[in-house]
Amino acid sequence: MSWPGVSQRRVATNGISLNIAEAGKGPLVLLLHGFPESWYSWRHQFAPLAAAGYHVVAPDMRGYGKSDRPAEIAAYCQSEVVKDIIGLVPALGYKTAIVIGHDWGAPTAWATALNHPDVVTAVGGLSVPFMPRSPIQPMPMLREMFKGQFFYQLYFQEPGVAEAEFERDIRMCLKKFLVLGGGETDLASLPVKGEHDDMFSNMPEPKTLPKWLTEADLDFFVEEFSRSGLRGPLNYYRNHDLYWEHTKDAPTSIRQPAMYVAGTHDGVVMMAAAGIEMMPHFVTDLRINKMIPGIGHWTQQEAPEAVNELILDFLKQIN
Repeated sequence: MSWPGVSQRRVATNGISLNIAEAGKGPLVLLLHGFPESWYSWRHQFAPLAAAGYHVVAPDMRGYGKSDRPAEIAAYCQSEVVKDIIGLVPALGYKTAIVIGHDWGAPTAWATALNHPDVVTAVGGLSVPFMPRSPIQPMPMLREMFKGQFFYQLYFQEPGVAEAEFERDIRMCLKKFLVLGGGETDLASLPVKGEHDDMFSNMPEPKTLPKWLTEADLDFFVEEFSRSGLRGPLNYYRNHDLYWEHTKDAPTSIRQPAMYVAGTHDGVVMMAAAGIEMMPHFVTDLRINKMIPGIGHWTQQEAPEAVNELILDFLKQIN
């Protein structure tokens, strides 16, 4: 599927090639997607940001879409993903960029700003707040927190298990994952799962798609994952401890102008409430800190007009 005014090409960075979608001319704004998504997750942002005078670039992150898919699990550690994004900046002919991410793209955006303040002049996160490195190793902590319970990030750890479930019926699994993560779903009404359950078998099939997700949108995602598979995307979750080891000497505060936007019905917001409350202590120039009522996890897809307005306001402030 093409999107009006948006072109695609592959760009070499950090020893691999990423497929990028781009529009407009001007200062560089990089938009980073999360799981299980695509450059296409930013489809509603290209036209307004390009019209405002920016070069808008949304890559398929490594492992996704038409981008390269390294085989090793460790290749999906955030240390490598950050290098991909920092390498894109000179590859596209720039010295600096504004970086905005959603879901997994948000930690990547925050980390680019934290570790490369000379390159990233401003940063934004949707859904996932900035949190400095935990003093506690992540995976043992998660296993203790969710002992005896199903937690998707623990389910994703064993290579091949979640891949097989997703790939048996990609359309149905993506439909359930996307719709049930949206603001229309009451998360408290979903079936309670045990630690040995799978992800989807007892999750209800959505009877209809919400307004923000059309059949054509779902077709696009299904086609992308039918071609690329889920191994690379799931490997992001398998590097929590490795990245924790890599970041023992990382800075703890972001000083560039920053924005944070999330939905009030986002499950991540419910899990990360304490982090969101503490974020202004660590993100010292947080210009925009906004919760959008009634939407769930897919921030820029569920509320494109509100998100576009906030991004444009942020860009206007920093310029």
